[in-house]
Amino acid sequence: MRTALIVLAALAAAVVVDLVSGVLVRRVARGRYKWLLEPLRHACRRPAATVLLVGALYYALPPEPAGWQRYLRHSILLILIAVAAWLVIKALHVAEAVTFSRLPTDPVTSRRVRRARTQIRPVRRLTVAVVTILAVGLIMITFRPVRLFGVSVLTSAGVVGAVIGLSARTALGNAFAGIQVAFADGLHVGDVLVVDDEWGRVEEVKLTNVVIRLWDDRLLILPTTYFTERPFQNWTRNESRVIGKIQLPVDHTADLDDLRREARRLVESSSLWDRDRWVLEMVDVTPQTVVIQVQASAADGASAWDLRCDLREGLIRYLRDQHPQWLPRTRSEYQP
Repeated sequence: MRTALIVLAALAAAVVVDLVSGVLVRRVARGRYKWLLEPLRHACRRPAATVLLVGALYYALPPEPAGWQRYLRHSILLILIAVAAWLVIKALHVAEAVTFSRLPTDPVTSRRVRRARTQIRPVRRLTVAVVTILAVGLIMITFRPVRLFGVSVLTSAGVVGAVIGLSARTALGNAFAGIQVAFADGLHVGDVLVVDDEWGRVEEVKLTNVVIRLWDDRLLILPTTYFTERPFQNWTRNESRVIGKIQLPVDHTADLDDLRREARRLVESSSLWDRDRWVLEMVDVTPQTVVIQVQASAADGASAWDLRCDLREGLIRYLRDQHPQWLPRTRSEYQP
């Protein structure tokens, strides 16, 4: 009877807490905290009610039961630890979701937004891993044969020792590299990178790997240790603008002023140019040709790639149709 009354009281308390929290959230949420309180209440209603019920059932049983009640109380304790960890993890997911919802929707134009998106998700995943490890340690403490190991996991020395002992493993090494990448400010979600001569945009930064969507929509997945041990190019670390360049070999007789006028017309007529800068200049000379280079800025990496393709195609068409004599030629001299 005592156990049944406590369980019923816990059930009633859970219902009352849910109703009262709903009223409080509706009143408080009218102000500045609506974006946080409403998602938190909707996501944590079931875990919180389950914690109240399982906790009441655990404390309703005698502290030192005998027989089958001892195993029942121990099982309820395990469920209570797991449900409490579930509640904390659920709250962490809500915190991540509402934080992302408060950020601007366009992560490309703002370096601050890209940096925040890069750092929040690895921190949440690491926190979830820590909560899971603590829950496992508490569960292990309840079993007498492995109680000492569970205590060592929970103590700081045990955690540090476990981390140091396992840091040589590839997975954990990648996890620590993921934290380093997130906070080293070397790359962010939305940055344009060149890795092993492959151009793409960072789509996701995880604890163990970085996902890059290449220019042709292929996904390049690299371990996070790659970005801590090897060099890579970041075209948009400080700003999203990208300067694209093309190089064309032409004959020595080519009139660069004429080509410069045509390049100017092509650049200014393109909607991909951000109206910031462009230039045509000679960058190299060979015995057969001279090499001209056209540089033009665009708003982002994808626009710069398309602008380069358009400029290359337009200049080649202009040379072929208007001045074919300026195309590269091989000369030979005959002496009878």
